[in-house]
Amino acid sequence: MCAQTCCSRRWYAVNTHPNRECFAADQLENQNFQAFVPKQQKTVRHARKTVKRIASFFPGYLFVSLDLQTDRWRSVNGTFGVRSLVMQGERPLPTPHGMVENLRSLVDESGFVRPPQDLKPGDAIRITNGPFAETLGNIDRLDGKNRVRVLLQMLHGRIPVVIEREYIVKRFEQRQFDS
Repeated sequence: MCAQTCCSRRWYAVNTHPNRECFAADQLENQNFQAFVPKQQKTVRHARKTVKRIASFFPGYLFVSLDLQTDRWRSVNGTFGVRSLVMQGERPLPTPHGMVENLRSLVDESGFVRPPQDLKPGDAIRITNGPFAETLGNIDRLDGKNRVRVLLQMLHGRIPVVIEREYIVKRFEQRQFDS
């Protein structure tokens, strides 16, 4: 019996109200559902101040583990902070096999998703923290194990900046900036 129950349990995406992912996850856990909100640390610039904030990796979404045969999954839609389960017709749409499990394995000791990165010169990157947060560039060279020299496209040229490796993420499309 357990083998069948384990096989029918899947992860489902839940659309939440804006900035209510953690609140909705707490409400779901109060109902004995297993919820997962992938988080990241993000630098936000406002009024000449730079502040680090905890943000959802997928703004407006969280994941919930459900067995559609045994769980009262319709109650998820009535949970405070939740807009609705992501549906396919009349049934919730499961996430691809292994996607949430892979995300959960990338969570570090501080609770943030840290994708492994095999960086090399020429890779297209985005800076996530610091004064150049959300700036796009390309890796020029790797300086030791914790620092990276990045070429940023700004001021009609390419400006070299040395930055901590943990503050960059590899972009999926590989685009070189022209000088």
